Amino acid sequence: MKKRGIVLVLLTAIISGFSIFINKFGVSGMNPYVFTFLKNSVVAVLLVSIIVLAFQFKHFKKLKRNDWFKLGLIGLLGGSIPFLLFFKGLQLTSGATGAFVHKTMFIFAAILALTFLKEKLNKTVIIAAVLLLIGNFLLLNLTSFSFGVGEGLILLATVFWAGEFTLSKHVLKELPSNVVAFGRMFFGSLFILAFLGITGEVSAIGSISLAQFGWVLVTSIFLLFYVLTWYGGLKHVKVSTATSILLLGSPITTLLSIVFLDAVVSFTQVLGVSFISLGVFLIVYFSEAISTAYPKCIKT
Repeated sequence: MKKRGIVLVLLTAIISGFSIFINKFGVSGMNPYVFTFLKNSVVAVLLVSIIVLAFQFKHFKKLKRNDWFKLGLIGLLGGSIPFLLFFKGLQLTSGATGAFVHKTMFIFAAILALTFLKEKLNKTVIIAAVLLLIGNFLLLNLTSFSFGVGEGLILLATVFWAGEFTLSKHVLKELPSNVVAFGRMFFGSLFILAFLGITGEVSAIGSISLAQFGWVLVTSIFLLFYVLTWYGGLKHVKVSTATSILLLGSPITTLLSIVFLDAVVSFTQVLGVSFISLGVFLIVYFSEAISTAYPKCIKT
């Protein structure tokens, strides 16, 4: 099951790489909060359809009040607050700096998983973490780094997402991955809708054009497959391992930019991709091959 989980998370990373690239076009000229609300809502509806068609609706009937509370908390921590913080932070800082701060998520996820889930860390993971950080710094062409309000908001959003993944890992022990994914999308949508209502931006939902709604549908498909593979994989893989593998999405997005936007790639970025690839390889190899070969020596 662990091998299946790693494969699913690897698929998530690939989907993420394509999704980030496409979302750049979809959100252009559109209220990012409305964009996120509509995407989450569409995916929530699609997830309900999948659950019904897969004859899994019985799982909803078995949910207790505490289960609904946890799903709502997942929606709050992962599907609403961090998105609002992240987009506001991006308005106050550069995209490259914001992306680098966001890519530190696996560090916070590892700390939270160690604290609350008792996941074990090891030297290989630490070495891989250093490689991943260096790789992302080089890939994003960051010549300098400063920390201000924008970076702080993105960091806070990143911590929220790390917390949601840790909570989701705990909830996935009892609930199916599709139900957990639904909780994030459905309750996340409700919380964002409440935010739009408080800020007086609800009317912006009805003002989007047909072309913009088309982008919402396209990006929603990517988001649907993202949450399906992510929560399906997270059910069987450590939080620290899963969030580290997600970093493979960065070089994929960069490659797409080079191919379709005629972006120029530097030697520094090539070196960054190499560091990220090596870091993810170490994590995957250690998690699957070594732990399988030496089960008595390594706790998983």
